Amino acid sequence: MSFDPNAIHGVGLGLRRDFFYEVLEAPSIDVDFFEVAPENWLNLGGKMGRDLQRLTERYPFVCHGLSLDLGGISPLNEDYLYQLKTFFQQHDIRYYTEHLSYCGDSGQLYDLMPIPFTEEAVHYVADRIKRAQDILERTIGIENISFYAMPCNEMTEQDFVNAVVSEAKCGLLFDVNNTYVNSINHDYDAVDFMQSMPTDAIMYLHMAGHFDEAEDLKVDTHGEDVKQEVWDLLDQTYSVHGLKPTLLERDFNIPPLPDLMVEVEQIRQAQQRYLAQFGAKKYG
Repeated sequence: MSFDPNAIHGVGLGLRRDFFYEVLEAPSIDVDFFEVAPENWLNLGGKMGRDLQRLTERYPFVCHGLSLDLGGISPLNEDYLYQLKTFFQQHDIRYYTEHLSYCGDSGQLYDLMPIPFTEEAVHYVADRIKRAQDILERTIGIENISFYAMPCNEMTEQDFVNAVVSEAKCGLLFDVNNTYVNSINHDYDAVDFMQSMPTDAIMYLHMAGHFDEAEDLKVDTHGEDVKQEVWDLLDQTYSVHGLKPTLLERDFNIPPLPDLMVEVEQIRQAQQRYLAQFGAKKYG
């Protein structure tokens, strides 16, 4: 199973209801693709459902899930996967990604918990990803998450991510901000981690802001502007992996859309700098 590397391109934005109708009513927005959490839209009918359909007919869309619980102990929710499959077909969803985490116990935890970095967990999670891909009949991408307590260090995080991607034959949503945050909180080299990621598996990149709790503690809030260190890591990511589609996430303290578009434009400028230096020959 593989994914179309040309399904999306350029710069994306996480679509939030705060500015949904501003996007819908604008003749055009300088965004190449949008991302939504399917849980928020799956069973939405009426006017809002019809309006989403209007947008997905105008722009490419990807979905980034929150609740598939790939690392959880409960059986994979196959009914939910079949609902997703219908939704993806209805809206021509280009990619579907999920967090490499667990979020369920006896119920929904409403947080993304890290999976122990063990060989046993690699096999367990990879089997669940493969089952999800079989049902959806598409390659899904997994995202490297931010975390604050190391669950187990039998393997390094980078070896764990690579092993899951390799065994599941899935894609990767590489989160640049999560990589920087984890590198500070767990004292490793962000560039080394980034360089170790599998280039051909990368579907697209995430950019987001974090909160500086302390010099050695960063909190992945998605509620701040992107920090300069993360912009720098984005440039380095392009130089190693080639030009990948890149999306801005903002989930809290959401500013007016024109302010968000300033950061969207910063991503575009980073891509243009890359092209000016390397040209299309290294387009990822």
